Amino acid sequence: MKVSFFSSRFAQIAALVLLLGLGLGIRLYDLTDLPLDFHPTRQLLSALKARGMYYQTLSDIPTEQKSFAVQQWKIRAAIEPEIVERLVAFTYQFTGEQIWVAKIYSSAFWVIGGIFLFLLARQLTSVDGALVATAFYLFTPYAVAASRSFQPDPLMVMLIIIFWWAVYKWSDDPTSYRWAILAGLFGGFAIYVKFVAAFFVIGGGLGSILRQESLFETARRPQVYVMTVLGILPGAAYVIYGVWIAGYLGQQFGGRFIPALFLSPSYYLGWVGMLNIVIGGIALMLGWLGLFFVDEKKRRFFLGLWGGYALFGIYFNYHISSHDYYSLPLIPIVALSLAPLAEWFFTQLTALTPTRLARFSAFGLLLFGIFASLWNIRAEMKATDYRPEAQMWAEIGKTLGDKNTAGLTQDYGSRLAYWGWTSITTWPTYGDLVYHDDLRGAQLEFDGLFEDIALKKELFLVTDFDELKRQPLLKEKLSGYPIFAEGDGYIIFDLTSTGLQ
Repeated sequence: MKVSFFSSRFAQIAALVLLLGLGLGIRLYDLTDLPLDFHPTRQLLSALKARGMYYQTLSDIPTEQKSFAVQQWKIRAAIEPEIVERLVAFTYQFTGEQIWVAKIYSSAFWVIGGIFLFLLARQLTSVDGALVATAFYLFTPYAVAASRSFQPDPLMVMLIIIFWWAVYKWSDDPTSYRWAILAGLFGGFAIYVKFVAAFFVIGGGLGSILRQESLFETARRPQVYVMTVLGILPGAAYVIYGVWIAGYLGQQFGGRFIPALFLSPSYYLGWVGMLNIVIGGIALMLGWLGLFFVDEKKRRFFLGLWGGYALFGIYFNYHISSHDYYSLPLIPIVALSLAPLAEWFFTQLTALTPTRLARFSAFGLLLFGIFASLWNIRAEMKATDYRPEAQMWAEIGKTLGDKNTAGLTQDYGSRLAYWGWTSITTWPTYGDLVYHDDLRGAQLEFDGLFEDIALKKELFLVTDFDELKRQPLLKEKLSGYPIFAEGDGYIIFDLTSTGLQ
């Protein structure tokens, strides 16, 4: 029997509690800053929906304000079930509209996922390997930023991990209905929260099945069908309702798979770039090397996880190479893959630290590494304060008033809608134009686009000046109109009159 580096049960529990406590603590740091540090477009989508849900229940606010909040909720794209948004909106009943409530929920989801990741990694390897896997999962810099964001992904990742744990337990006792039902419920709920979870649920399920017996043998077990039905029903019901009954999901499945990208180097280089952002090349390499440190049966489970991610990236080929948070479920996969390598490392370290002083010194070095990493993450959070932006957007909203406005702004006008209580018609970004022109075959001529979007408006707002530089035709066109108003971070052009100033 292998001796753990964390020799006593108390030391093991204390180490796990410390990791989980630090993981939650760093995520709650700078809690009240605005949600603009990580994919603000996606976060503000959820924020506007939650506010609309909350304002719909209020009776002591101006009718115009209530109508605007509810309208912004209703017109926003319905991508996934509004679970986290409704949870946040419900909490607003007690806290008032405090957008940081979402950070608490997302952070809690991620940390709870860390508990089940530890349990699974311990079963796959040892306590030592499980603690390292949990530390990587909690303290990877990208994971800290992503897991406190206002979007369903942290909840989805938590449910995927719990499914992996439950289905692995079931594969150890394939006659058990309890584990089959538990796995089916969590897998089904993960897919319901976000449909892309199906790739990781199926991959983990197949990996668990194949480590013990063949597909033919498994197909004869009724527990598999119980688990499958429970896994399919919630997501299938939502898709059927959203596509064929309510109709709001019809357009959400377009543009995800673009066959032409397989012939483009940008797809492969973009995917590698996203992996570097989310995981980092060294951690990815060590995760792959960890697969050599497990026996063949357990390796099948790991390969099922990696295979699910690979198929996911092939199907969502545009998003996997351009949206880093699409690779968020890869973090627990790499964390688990690091566990076998970490187990081997700590076995060597245990042999090299036979005395209490040597063991204490090793503990100190490990803690120093964790705290140094956390200090850097904290410094990055503290470096930028987004709070002043709320006042800027409120000022812009007041300046625009009820005038019909188009604009080139951050996050498709979501910041203005949230803090400025004003809706505008948004001008497409350079990336949008490239996506429609080059990838999907649409031809958007500038003059026609400007006529459709801008010439029917009174004002044109610009706050994203970097984006304006990427569109010289728009910049030249706007220079021919007088300035209606300008301030720190924005300029408004008057489209009702022409002529150079």
